Amino acid sequence: MRVALFVTCVNDTLYPRVGRATVTVLERQGVTVEFPAAQTCCGQMHFNSGYRRDCVPMVRGFADAFAGYDAVVTPSASCAAMVRHHHAGIVPGVAVPPVHELSEFLLDVLGVEDVGAYFPHIVAFHPTCHSQRLLGIGDRPQRLLGAVDGLRLAPLATPGECCGFGGTFSVKNPDVSVAMGADKVDDVLGTGAEVLASADTSCLMHIGGLLSRRGAPVRVMHLAEILASTR
Repeated sequence: MRVALFVTCVNDTLYPRVGRATVTVLERQGVTVEFPAAQTCCGQMHFNSGYRRDCVPMVRGFADAFAGYDAVVTPSASCAAMVRHHHAGIVPGVAVPPVHELSEFLLDVLGVEDVGAYFPHIVAFHPTCHSQRLLGIGDRPQRLLGAVDGLRLAPLATPGECCGFGGTFSVKNPDVSVAMGADKVDDVLGTGAEVLASADTSCLMHIGGLLSRRGAPVRVMHLAEILASTR
């Protein structure tokens, strides 16, 4: 099976360690991961902002970059949702590559729940909007975290609440975005967690910034980073 990593813009630019962690987790399961250098943005930011025509070359470029792969794995639920739910509508007839969010690939394709990780900390998990409402990921990340040696899950009181990031929503509506984020921070702090995890670094960036402003001693980590941790 030929497997490619779609690292995404945010991870490539701001959180490259998440891409490396994703590869580490997959290689530990015996998967050889390729990285097509021609990959660029999936067009989500443009699409969500109403610039649909500007997405066309990105969609075509994405299809070309990942052509021929049996599976494309990404550490971003929102980008996976963009490809699977919108690419075919933007460019009818385009060959949409088989994109999987990391937890989907591990559980549904590889059939692996225990990836051999060790992380002795209390962790709260934030289910992102795209992962729940578009991908229907459900409890896959929590099942993976629950199998991590030493880790204790601390459930959020209102896990389905949006953190307020929403991509360009946070730029165009900053006051509402910060207010929603503040509610999420309150929820996180109420769990007593040492670490907040999620499947999207964009949401973690937003929540992490607000946690930092409060001086809260809670780290934010992508799911892949925790799954890549060992003794």
